[in-house]
Amino acid sequence: MKVVLFCGGYGMRMRNDGNDAIPKPMQMVGPRPLLWHVMHYYAHFGHKEFILCLGYGAEAIKDFFLDYREAESNDFVLHANKVELLHSDISDWSITFVDTGLESAIGERLRRVRRHLDGDEYFLANYADVLTDAPLDDVVAKFHESGAAASMLVVPPQSSFHCVNVSESGEVKEIIPVSRLPIWENGGYFVLSDEIFELLPPGGDLVADVCETLAGEGRLFGYRHDGFWKPADTFKERAELDANYAKGIHPWMVWEQPQAVS
Repeated sequence: MKVVLFCGGYGMRMRNDGNDAIPKPMQMVGPRPLLWHVMHYYAHFGHKEFILCLGYGAEAIKDFFLDYREAESNDFVLHANKVELLHSDISDWSITFVDTGLESAIGERLRRVRRHLDGDEYFLANYADVLTDAPLDDVVAKFHESGAAASMLVVPPQSSFHCVNVSESGEVKEIIPVSRLPIWENGGYFVLSDEIFELLPPGGDLVADVCETLAGEGRLFGYRHDGFWKPADTFKERAELDANYAKGIHPWMVWEQPQAVS
């Protein structure tokens, strides 16, 4: 399936100040940007046709791929000043770069790349700033089994805050970590049918306009994942991912995990 990646927002929570021109998808985790990690995850499961919804920082994203340096993450042999790659990252990827506007909402970005889906009945979509080790093959299979029009990965709450049950008089009855509440968050990994475009108005939103409507009709499937899931929505979150990468802790890199022998 084709993969639509939303990578055109300003990413204000990631930037140090207004002069920080690096778009969020290009913030580094190890030797490669967030966007590369997300794309490599999908490619590992055989989904190698990407549609990038560009906006802010589009030039940086285009330049990265136009001047892609394979040797930064692949073994190679240097002989007679010529590089012979032993592996390749993106040689079999197809990447479509589409300007979807600086101010566009995610739903509008999706509408603007619809023609690049070539009429496919199903496709994948992602915010391009979240990493996970979710079993994508199973995510897709469960979506088809559900008969739903759309599916989202849902994960336990990630907040470190506490919820407080307090009476009208101010007496605290209970303190509960948010992570222990029986609720789930949108994990940002979607499996969608082309039917969703019927619910998506100009300037609309994928979650508020499409997913909420489908949920009310019982046609939105939530795949519960309690394994690794980590957003990189802020500088701190991205720095934590980068620090763990340096320690060899990168469970989202499923392409490096040993394959089971049947």
